[in-house]
Amino acid sequence: MIVRPVRSSDLPALIDLARSTGTGLTTLPANEERLAHRVGWAEKTFTGEAGRADADYLFVLENDDGRVVGISAIAGAVGLREPWYNFRVGLTVSASQELKIYREIPTLFLANDLTGNSELCSLFLHADYRSGLNGRMLAKARMLFIAEFPELFGNKIIAEMRGMSDAAGRSPFWESLGRHFFKMEFSQADYLTGVGNKAFIAELMPKFPLYTCFLSEEARAVIGKVHSDTEPALAMLKSEGFSYQGYVDIFDAGPAVECETSKIRAVRDSQALVLAIGTPGEDATPYLIHNRKREDCRITAAPARLAAGTLVVDPLTAKRLQLSAGDQVRAVPLSASRESK
Repeated sequence: MIVRPVRSSDLPALIDLARSTGTGLTTLPANEERLAHRVGWAEKTFTGEAGRADADYLFVLENDDGRVVGISAIAGAVGLREPWYNFRVGLTVSASQELKIYREIPTLFLANDLTGNSELCSLFLHADYRSGLNGRMLAKARMLFIAEFPELFGNKIIAEMRGMSDAAGRSPFWESLGRHFFKMEFSQADYLTGVGNKAFIAELMPKFPLYTCFLSEEARAVIGKVHSDTEPALAMLKSEGFSYQGYVDIFDAGPAVECETSKIRAVRDSQALVLAIGTPGEDATPYLIHNRKREDCRITAAPARLAAGTLVVDPLTAKRLQLSAGDQVRAVPLSASRESK
């Protein structure tokens, strides 16, 4: 398995993946024209033809037979070309000593506070490949790419997590709030944002604070909560240093997590090493390994061991990276110490 930049020839595989994601992954809509445009722009991004405001680093996970089975991406900066909205969860306190009443009421403020940050997005792995190291490799490869090219990204990285919805794609938060202003199904609004039609959010969403006490109990309960399918991804991001700071998605109330770029574990602890080819040994640790290239980037995860400034890997790993002994790599242990192996 290797993670590499997307190519135009990957488009049919991406369409198949997009159709299997279901509701909630707004940055990977099952729209062939939109995806074709995105792939073309991603190719320009990797060759340095896009500024940070427009940069879209789109990666695919490819097996040894050349089949594309997963996708992940980094947006260079959110909100510099299209509006970027979140709700900021706040608190209003009402008190009366005379009536002996004290109430704390959570509120939601429509905000653009996360504008300008880089974003981890579009993470999806085919169900048949959700085992072994594949999921962590696909998700964390992006962080190792950021470690190698920090000048391309912002000082903070964010990730919006999928919020709660049922098997039919029904979001309790949307049903209690968004539907009153948009008069459409959650899946339709979710799709429109994914294909770039975001102006309607500003036009239709109320600008004043929203008191959550007016929402249904079911809607209040899901604010800042992730979909059960997204819990492993959230746990992985937390192990890398990401945390929830009170921002949620305006449609399904899923949390946005964030971390200073330099403090992400995979960025902070990565090292530039010389590749050595041999036998890593039974005590070898799974490493995330990057060939230190941009347009021809290849990243994999494999058992390896450190030895006097070198990283010892087996011949197959070197072949996947398209490197020879003596070449430079950037590497970091695949898992944080507190993350389950």
